[in-house]
Amino acid sequence: MTRITTAQLPDSHRDPKHGDGSRRRLKPMELLADYAIIWVVLALFVILTVTTPNFLSSANLRNILDQQSLVLIAASLATIVMISGGFDISQGAVYVVAPLVALGVEIQTGSLILALAAGLGFGVVAGALNAGVVTVGRINSFIATLATSFIFFGIGFIVSDRSILRPLERDAFGALARADIGGITSATVIAIVVVIASWFLLSQTRFGRQVYAVGGNPDAARLAGVRVRWVIATAFVLSGFAAALAGVLRASRTMSATPSDDLHFVFDVIAAIVVGGTSIAGGEGSIWRTVLGAFFIAFMINGFNLNQVDPIFQRIVQGGVILLAVAIDSWSRSRRA
Repeated sequence: MTRITTAQLPDSHRDPKHGDGSRRRLKPMELLADYAIIWVVLALFVILTVTTPNFLSSANLRNILDQQSLVLIAASLATIVMISGGFDISQGAVYVVAPLVALGVEIQTGSLILALAAGLGFGVVAGALNAGVVTVGRINSFIATLATSFIFFGIGFIVSDRSILRPLERDAFGALARADIGGITSATVIAIVVVIASWFLLSQTRFGRQVYAVGGNPDAARLAGVRVRWVIATAFVLSGFAAALAGVLRASRTMSATPSDDLHFVFDVIAAIVVGGTSIAGGEGSIWRTVLGAFFIAFMINGFNLNQVDPIFQRIVQGGVILLAVAIDSWSRSRRA
């Protein structure tokens, strides 16, 4: 039997949406459509700069960076899951529960190192559980991670005894996210590192090429020798780790961790990925698109807040933007079919 290599696959990741350095010459309309997120973000930035006082101030821009740092951390690695053809709804639950586990250990042991290891380890274990359910159990990833979300939320209530947890070492724990490094917060620096590492992993490694192959056509990828289950499992483990890291940093900001069953955070993550242009069908997308998607939403919300727009109206607009992004993705795929 002839063995097919990944290079012989119908390589969908050469599309400009993947940001892999392709040199394919684009027609003007293709250039406009494929890189629309860039033009939209730039246009919104210019409009807010001209119309909204204080938007361009260094304090406001640093605030936007800090506010979006947690979304960028989780969304960067969740992008890999979506490109591989999956969804990770459980990021919202891991984001809530990981700091509860971390602070629970810190309260019991007094060790910040052990606390961080426990919190991040919970994310890895949660990601591994999701991976097993999806790859071995062969359950749709959306349904699987929605179900595990409830399990994780339950663990959070048990670990915390339904109480708000606060760190013993307040200064050290608070410095994780709030330390000043060159004028920006440590959470922002960590987000930048995670974004760069995610970009490198997805666009410059064999694993990244396999992610695109699995998301584009898992059967063809399997025939090419790609370990499809391993690729999907790795993506979910990375996603769980990222959500746990974001959750611990959030607790460092607020100096507390609260048990809840709020899925709001994961919706912010998915919105950034989808608005950036990563296909919900898998096989297309890139980290830089997710970053721009996150900042588009951040600029929009920041502009609303500076102009004192009613929060209810803000939600309506956000929902409309997400629907429009999904519709554009669907139209774009049907056009290429």
